[in-house]
Amino acid sequence: MSSIVIAARFLVNVSAFGRGIFSKIPARRSIGPNSRESVNDYLADRIGKADQTIFGMDFPFASFSLQPPCPSLPELPEVETMRRGVLPVIGSRVVAALRPPCEKRPITFTPSLNVFDRRIRDRTIADVIRRGKRVMLILDDQQTIVIEPRMTGLVLLADPPTWEHLRLQIDLQGGEHDRILFWDRRGLGTVRLYHGHEIASAIDDKLGPDALTVDGEIFRTRLGTSRRAVKVALLDQSAVAGIGNLYAAEILFLAGVDPRAACHRLTLPQWIRIADATKKVLEEAIQHEGSTLGDGTYRNALNDPGGYQNYHQVYDREGENCLRCQEGKIRRIVQAQRSTFFCPICQLRRGLDVRVQSIYGKHEK
Repeated sequence: MSSIVIAARFLVNVSAFGRGIFSKIPARRSIGPNSRESVNDYLADRIGKADQTIFGMDFPFASFSLQPPCPSLPELPEVETMRRGVLPVIGSRVVAALRPPCEKRPITFTPSLNVFDRRIRDRTIADVIRRGKRVMLILDDQQTIVIEPRMTGLVLLADPPTWEHLRLQIDLQGGEHDRILFWDRRGLGTVRLYHGHEIASAIDDKLGPDALTVDGEIFRTRLGTSRRAVKVALLDQSAVAGIGNLYAAEILFLAGVDPRAACHRLTLPQWIRIADATKKVLEEAIQHEGSTLGDGTYRNALNDPGGYQNYHQVYDREGENCLRCQEGKIRRIVQAQRSTFFCPICQLRRGLDVRVQSIYGKHEK
């Protein structure tokens, strides 16, 4: 049989395999900039393992990528820092809402500016809360302005890093500050105004419990049957809200769990360690006002950088010595189009490395 025929048959078989997998992806899981991760999660659940072999050839779904990996800030600590930073606007009255001219990619903004301005004008800001990775300004009539910064959005009281990327200005009276701003360099953030009765269906029903409140049992209940790699599963906001790419890597390092381990194979003690590490990492990151990465985009409400990047154990440290075991070199792999950093020596799929055990102060059977 000629090599051309063999190659043609191989391509036909691979094409059929692909149609069989992708034809079963629900219509809402389209492949695009806002759904890349869900498609890979679906594939991981369907296939049941990170790497498959077709006709003796490796087909690595763990590194399947539609776009190069990119930073995924802001996450829970950065958004919580923003929330705390704008608390002084509580009690202020809204004078007007403005959208300055911006020639960059437009953000998602609903309803229209005229309706938005009319509905919030002369209302008083009653509270500022956070839900997952969203800052929520609650007005005195229970209407809620929901700001989701996504990749590069900032909620500010001070002047923004640049004026050309300013997306929303809400003018205020009666408080310490005369305005609150939303700035977004890449334009991926969203601003939405909801009536109070809409919040449950629009926000709450789509998000899992907050990552700062979850214990090991809850983690196991919500993720323990998934066949996804645990690092990928931790990014699922419908399971647990607030964890993103950077902090998932730091959490799993502190817990001593290999990010490639499948959720359904993890033990309860591992989930307990993950829960403990989640609280510790996120609370410390909040204490340091989040992480400002190399591009310098993330800033707090006063346009100052965060400081937790100085305490990262694995993130963006590829090739450097592990700070815990001093034996491993930090590795970088790609999972669901995101960079994952971990130590291949002291982060285990099963069990507990002795150096992690010394941190937790107890033996895991």
